[in-house]
Amino acid sequence: MSLPARVLAAFPGIVESECLHTSPEDRRYNCIAHAAGDHRRWWQPEKVPHTYWPKGILRTSTLDAYEAAFGTLGYVRCANDSLEPGLEKVAIFMNPTKGPTHAARQLEDGPWTSKLGLLEDIGHPLRQVEGHVYGVVATFMSRPRKKVTSP
Repeated sequence: MSLPARVLAAFPGIVESECLHTSPEDRRYNCIAHAAGDHRRWWQPEKVPHTYWPKGILRTSTLDAYEAAFGTLGYVRCANDSLEPGLEKVAIFMNPTKGPTHAARQLEDGPWTSKLGLLEDIGHPLRQVEGHVYGVVATFMSRPRKKVTSP
């Protein structure tokens, strides 16, 4: 499925032939939740009705708070975005004037997955979503990849 024109307009760095539209719009969760693997809740540090933030983590929009939130899931800071067998990585994006703006999660085979605000989820090369909307990657975090077991 091709990407909608509104996605391509918002993210001019996207090369459509290198990206994959992976889900329809869904307003229940955002990019931070998607990177955390939670498709039931909207993760946001600011106290806004119907949002979630991990208990005990400072409710402020800082890189430290976002790292601490992912830390509750077992993520620790790592050096880069290289694919490492057995590790699952997240990238946290920053806009210099807005603070943290986005998070993406690396898939097992190397590409990244993002939830684009209220829009779709996409699979993409990491740097293609950098730009005026999300800013640039500020840090990487990793944790051991959970093994999928058959029933």
